[in-house]
Amino acid sequence: MSRAVSAPFPPDRRGVASVPGPAGASPRSNGAARSGAARAVTRTISDDPLGGTVRRTVLPSGLRVLTEAIPAMRSVSFGVWVAVGSRDETGPQAGAAHFLEHLLFKGTNKRSALDISSEIEAVGGETNAFTTKEYTCYYARVLDEDLPLAIDVMCDLVADSVLEPADVETERGVILEEIAMHDDEPGDEVHDLFARAVYGDHPLGRLISGTEETVTPMTRRQIQGFYRRRYTAPQIVVAAAGNLDHATVVRLVRQALHGTPLDTDPAAPASHRSATPAVRTKPATTLVEPKETEQAHVILGCPGIDRLDERRFALGVLNNILGGGMSSRLFQEIRERRGLAYSVYSYASQYADSGLFAVYAGCAPGKVDEVLELTRAELARVAADGLTEAEVARGKGMSKGSFVLGLEDTGSRMSRLAKGELLYGHLMPVDELLGRVDAVTVADVNTLAAELLSRPMSLAVVGPFGANDFSAR
Repeated sequence: MSRAVSAPFPPDRRGVASVPGPAGASPRSNGAARSGAARAVTRTISDDPLGGTVRRTVLPSGLRVLTEAIPAMRSVSFGVWVAVGSRDETGPQAGAAHFLEHLLFKGTNKRSALDISSEIEAVGGETNAFTTKEYTCYYARVLDEDLPLAIDVMCDLVADSVLEPADVETERGVILEEIAMHDDEPGDEVHDLFARAVYGDHPLGRLISGTEETVTPMTRRQIQGFYRRRYTAPQIVVAAAGNLDHATVVRLVRQALHGTPLDTDPAAPASHRSATPAVRTKPATTLVEPKETEQAHVILGCPGIDRLDERRFALGVLNNILGGGMSSRLFQEIRERRGLAYSVYSYASQYADSGLFAVYAGCAPGKVDEVLELTRAELARVAADGLTEAEVARGKGMSKGSFVLGLEDTGSRMSRLAKGELLYGHLMPVDELLGRVDAVTVADVNTLAAELLSRPMSLAVVGPFGANDFSAR
């Protein structure tokens, strides 16, 4: 499958319209549009029977606006998504994307931190944000009648935050507390330890939050530079889902960004991340974090596949069967039959150019050996013997059901729009996605299982052990 991204939707005679700029638009932002060199281009992407009408507008600046109109809803989820995450940081910058996420809520040229929170809360809405390894999202959920307010507030904080020196110091303390709190959660820490075991010093192996050693010396100038270099219009997708009108959303976004650093000269939207060259992973290894805990936390896994790999639908089915629910093989064998662990599951993480597949278990320290032995045996059994037709049918049903049920709220639908645009370069219709899952065969799953589960496995352990306790296991 080609990983190239197509150009912005070309004008044609079906569902395309030009969207004028806001009244009084500056020559800097709209001069090219007036001359005909650059116009906002809108296209209807789908009119999904399982959802609403999805439309996409590419503004002259390269910023994209996607909406899904769902008239039956009385709320709207609105998000500003930036194709920047922790993997875009250099070593000394580790934690900058997450630090910036905190700071953007601290005030803009026209709103204080209190204004940002109180304006949304005054109408019963909610705001939040999160940083991942490949993107950052700022979002709000409000009543449909309050969407103009949400658009103005969220666009303002993403485009025009001031990053006051005093706020940098305040949030530095907050983030250091967050890092310390994370260190007190071994069930979370083990996932970061596993990523380090597979990726080593590569940015995918680092903590999203950064560490005390990188966050403590980080300056406002460094964060400001990261902000202005990375938060550019071509890297941004605005997405909204709920009871809305697309043209109104586009108009309000343009008004909110007018005169800000995101009101820029014409440009093409950025391509999504390339899958080449693929990330080099480390040879299988074991990492142990000695910690006096009542429960041991272990992850056994290996490099997986990237997000555009055609086998991703088969991987979803395989993951469901192995450790995706209470009926999964690992849950039944380790918890239900033997009572060795309270929590056991498998998971797959996928990036533009790499991926992970792993099994997590939380158990009493004295039961770790038996849990690992059973896990390895089950993975080897599936790799060698494959799965049955009934198991694959159940795994496919789980994939389809969880996807459709996940679209029951506006937040999930808004996320789907943004991720489709940012991560895949297109939005796969619901029916097509369900069809891709239906098309997965027993042979597809078993071929992938034989290849993936035979790979050398890395092990991450957090618990009351010595660093060398697992050297021979």
